Amino acid sequence: MSEMDSNICQIKVNEMIDIFSQMYRYQLPKYVPSQMLWGSPGVGKSKGVYVFAKRLEELTGKKVVVTDVRLLLFNPVDLRGIPVASDDKKFAIWLKPYIFQMDESDNVINILFLDEISAAAPSVQASAYQITLDRVIGEHRLPDNCIVMAAGNKVTDKSVAYKMSKALAGRMTHYEIIPDIDDWKKWAYPSGIDARILGWLSYEPSNLFKFNPNDDNNAYPTPRSWEMVDKYLKIFRNFDEAFIPMAGSIGKGAVTAFKGYIEVFDKLPNIKDIFDGKNKEKLPKDPALLFAISAALASYTPKVTKDEQIKNIIVYFKDVLPVEFVSLTIRDMCSMQNVKQRFLDCPEWTKWCQENKEFIL
Repeated sequence: MSEMDSNICQIKVNEMIDIFSQMYRYQLPKYVPSQMLWGSPGVGKSKGVYVFAKRLEELTGKKVVVTDVRLLLFNPVDLRGIPVASDDKKFAIWLKPYIFQMDESDNVINILFLDEISAAAPSVQASAYQITLDRVIGEHRLPDNCIVMAAGNKVTDKSVAYKMSKALAGRMTHYEIIPDIDDWKKWAYPSGIDARILGWLSYEPSNLFKFNPNDDNNAYPTPRSWEMVDKYLKIFRNFDEAFIPMAGSIGKGAVTAFKGYIEVFDKLPNIKDIFDGKNKEKLPKDPALLFAISAALASYTPKVTKDEQIKNIIVYFKDVLPVEFVSLTIRDMCSMQNVKQRFLDCPEWTKWCQENKEFIL
């Protein structure tokens, strides 16, 4: 367990998405307690909430709308609204804040996401007491179809975080989100993250997350900053042109190590040729190269258009790729649901799986 609180469970982002999907798929949100996600900067808390929203849309067939509220930008009175005089000038009426302007239709699910809640001053956090427990602020009430979620950094991360009061903490269910390379790849492959990044992090998983609250580095590897690196690799024509902005995202040391690994990719055979059955050459038993080919094969799979290409890759698995890397490649390929279904529909694939059932399991 973490230094923050050994009394709550550490979970990966996809575990969080699975738990919440099961929790809210059939249950009216107003009956479920508010959820609080703790975790270091860049670990994937906010991204996970949006992926969960998309998953819930798929499971329920309803439109899921996320209202992202940063409480650190609010004053306590902002959440209640602006007071105006009633028609008879005898009472004050509080205009409803925009965060309560939600579609209450049966075919809609709202998520009120109080992101960076721990960065809000204690007085503002106190104003969230009613929202997180009673789903109200003053005269304003959240609709029954609204899920309340919050996220924040730990005080020990030294990332502009105030200690949460016991009163507010006691109104929510708590989880600590932790990074994990296999879990991150379940998002990264379908999202089209560069195969070179995926190969490098599969080869050296410790490079996924190197946040240290006790050093003064402003750029360091996290799931979020690797996503930035992916964007720069797509923007610039080559690695050298992208080096400086990438270094500004994950640090010069991390980019330099990554650059050394990029040279491994230059030694790979043409991936399309492998899928087309034109290349069945044995590879050197170099772990770096094998992790690279595994990531390249998995990343290319969404581009497969012919059943014959799936048959060719099965042959490649049997004749060329070492068994331990076959397992890794299959797992990464099947993290993409559309790809997984293409393979399941292939009789040769089904036959191969049956012949290698014990190995696959």
